[in-house]
Amino acid sequence: MRGHRHLAGYVSTPPIRVAVLEDDDALREEILLPALSDYGFSTQGAASAADLYRHMLSQQFDMVVLDIGLPDEDGLTVARHLRTMSDIGIVMLTGSTDRQHQIQALHSGADGYLIKPIDLDVLAAALHSLARRMAPFPQGMVADQAPTPRWRLEADGWRLVSPRGKIVALTAIEQCVLTTLTSASDEPVSRESLIQALNHNRYDSDPHSLEMIIHRLRRKVHTQTKEMLPLLTVRNKGYMLPGDAWHKPTMAVG
Repeated sequence: MRGHRHLAGYVSTPPIRVAVLEDDDALREEILLPALSDYGFSTQGAASAADLYRHMLSQQFDMVVLDIGLPDEDGLTVARHLRTMSDIGIVMLTGSTDRQHQIQALHSGADGYLIKPIDLDVLAAALHSLARRMAPFPQGMVADQAPTPRWRLEADGWRLVSPRGKIVALTAIEQCVLTTLTSASDEPVSRESLIQALNHNRYDSDPHSLEMIIHRLRRKVHTQTKEMLPLLTVRNKGYMLPGDAWHKPTMAVG
């Protein structure tokens, strides 16, 4: 399976394990798998239903991204089979806009349904949203408990959750920036420190590219949540996340 990067300072959580069943080799190997890996998922590709079943004999998956049209067994049948075996999360992909196909997919056990061409931000956010619904609530917490109105990072920093509960899936570069800022305890982080963190994690960066990363991150979050990301520019000092707007990360011990 493709790897998962962990950032120091956060208590490591297991990556979300995703099998991608797509018979289009180029779409699977060149687009879906690299993109989902960049969003922090641990991924395994499969070109057919038989291929997926073989992988499931030796590996465990949290969810499956599943094309509805396959060479050996249609996606609806695969979804029904998976649903009878387990509570695995299922997101169906299709090139059809036929509403009846969507209804059939959901009745077959799919948790979500996306139409090609796939928006990778939407796919990653859908998987994170599904992972949150599948996760057990901590002891003492009830499902309808009102969310605390603060921004927070989850899933080892790969998932940004807004005060209204909207989910934004973060790329590796975005994760690096936000986890560095949230670890700063309400203090500005210099541009040089952020560039150093990015370069340390193998992402070549300079002041101009950092500025573009921050700009695109703010725009992406606003587009997906309709909320303004509280990421402040501090003149002559760098950037910071105001502590009263953010939940602090759980830090690793030792």
